[in-house]
Amino acid sequence: MDDAEVPGFWRELGLPGLADVHVHFLPPRLLRRIWAYFDAAGPLVGTEWPIRYRCGDSERVAHLDRLGVRMFSALAYPHRPGMASDLNDWTLDFARRTPGCLPSATFYPEPDVLGYVRRAVEAGARIFKVHIQVGGFPPTAPELDAVWGLLAEAAMPVVVHAGHAPVGTTYTGPGPFAELLARHPRLPAIVAHLGAPDYEPFLELAERYERVALDTTMAFTPFFERFVPFPTERLGRLRELGLAGKVLLGSDFPNIPYPYAEQLAGLARLDLGDEWLRAVCWHNAVRLFGEPAEPAAPAAPAEPAEPSAGR
Repeated sequence: MDDAEVPGFWRELGLPGLADVHVHFLPPRLLRRIWAYFDAAGPLVGTEWPIRYRCGDSERVAHLDRLGVRMFSALAYPHRPGMASDLNDWTLDFARRTPGCLPSATFYPEPDVLGYVRRAVEAGARIFKVHIQVGGFPPTAPELDAVWGLLAEAAMPVVVHAGHAPVGTTYTGPGPFAELLARHPRLPAIVAHLGAPDYEPFLELAERYERVALDTTMAFTPFFERFVPFPTERLGRLRELGLAGKVLLGSDFPNIPYPYAEQLAGLARLDLGDEWLRAVCWHNAVRLFGEPAEPAAPAAPAEPAEPSAGR
């Protein structure tokens, strides 16, 4: 499958499009620095990683529209204090001017975190992103306890990069994340990358906690499988979780080293059935976020001012 074939994929399933909960839109200067980090195979990347969709916001929004991605996030993440609030201003503004985009926000353990998370929720945020690997902090950091509680009470989904892939750090892995869930069992967490490479412990957490789900980001693509293959003997459990609303399509667009279509081809190759594909690629996200108001626009208006912080 190549990108030109993606609309045919979802039409054959009888879907109105795709819903992708793991898409990145960030201030252009910050995104360029992140791309440079990938180009250099930085310590948290660990391998050659050529960015496939290296173009401006408008071009990337238009490409998602051509693919038929009708609902998508704009996930941003800070790597140090003092960035998250400005990132939230940018991503929430981006969503306001980009049909189909879920208003997205982030946070970091710092003194004012509860205040700016509450402001983001009041401003209409629908999904949050936390990158434990890049942020380098424990999910149980004391500054975040009230934040997790707020998001649990608000039933606000949080995409959490909690797994070790592509490179593990002190606070990644199922252990720290399980400790967080023990404190906040009602947290609506979406574990990025199916928790790779520790697939089984994260499957167990999704089975144990009512509001914990997984996203498919990069899983089952040839690029990812050569490093962290999913255990075939666990596909039955993945199927059951998907049909129960607990597996959602994620892609990592635009920061992927292969065509978007490879994510969908990888899911189709699992042969878990059309009902499973329909749930993962559309219905499970709609269950969380509701139907998108209208298709994504072919181009975004002028971009807002960027935050001063960057990688």
